[in-house]
Amino acid sequence: MLVHMPARRVGIIGCGTIGSQLAIAVDTGAVRNASLASLFDVVQNSAQALKQKLRTSPPAFSDFDDFMKTDCDIIVEAASQEAAKKFAAKVLRAGKDVMVMSVGALADKALLAEVLKEAEKSGRRLYVPTGAIAGIDAIRAVRHLLDSVTLTTTKSPKALAGAPFFETSKVKLDEVKERTTIYEGTAADAVRAFPANVNVAAVLSLAGIGVDRTMVRIIADPAFTTNQHEITAKGSFGEFRFTVNNVPSPGNPKTSYLAVLSAIECLRSVCDDGMRIGS
Repeated sequence: MLVHMPARRVGIIGCGTIGSQLAIAVDTGAVRNASLASLFDVVQNSAQALKQKLRTSPPAFSDFDDFMKTDCDIIVEAASQEAAKKFAAKVLRAGKDVMVMSVGALADKALLAEVLKEAEKSGRRLYVPTGAIAGIDAIRAVRHLLDSVTLTTTKSPKALAGAPFFETSKVKLDEVKERTTIYEGTAADAVRAFPANVNVAAVLSLAGIGVDRTMVRIIADPAFTTNQHEITAKGSFGEFRFTVNNVPSPGNPKTSYLAVLSAIECLRSVCDDGMRIGS
């Protein structure tokens, strides 16, 4: 007999592109067995604007402590690496599950250790969507046999604009007229230099050989209209290569549409976990 458990109450941190699409998915019933409990954004107008689009009109907050007083089972961070660093452990400590979209924050080993410790102590769960790439299951399956993993990300210059990398780099995006490699280094450095662009590097590192051994190459190409991620993995098992060409999200060229879809699917699987087979 299929037993329907109570709907999972979802709170969302960050009311930008991904947070809005997640909220709409829950609000419209696209995520089964879920209800939208509350919204939080440090910019009050953003939270209120999203609230107005939703039929369930959940409470919207710009104060995190007030937001945390609402009755939630799982809270989704969809704001930024800074938000993930500031709030993920607090959510777990409060006895709620957390889904982290800004996975680059977890490249900080101290933060990852803290979050995992809080999850264990509280008996709650940390969820990490696969984001805008494919092949994570394969990487995880051979992680003990891997010698090298390289992520090559290619985007148009406008999709890379605003990254902290350019504050100290000599590269001028408006002068890039042809395919140009602008960064080569570790995933650990990449997620700090391009926090809004290569969260996928952190996902790949967590599944594989870590942020210090996973290499990242970032290419700016004015001819590109997609966000491309190519993964090459080699080891004693052999070699494989995955390439994904993502359409940018309509609301934010820095975000791949696949990342939005991955977030929705991850939340759907979490909430469907509340469906149990009984006798």
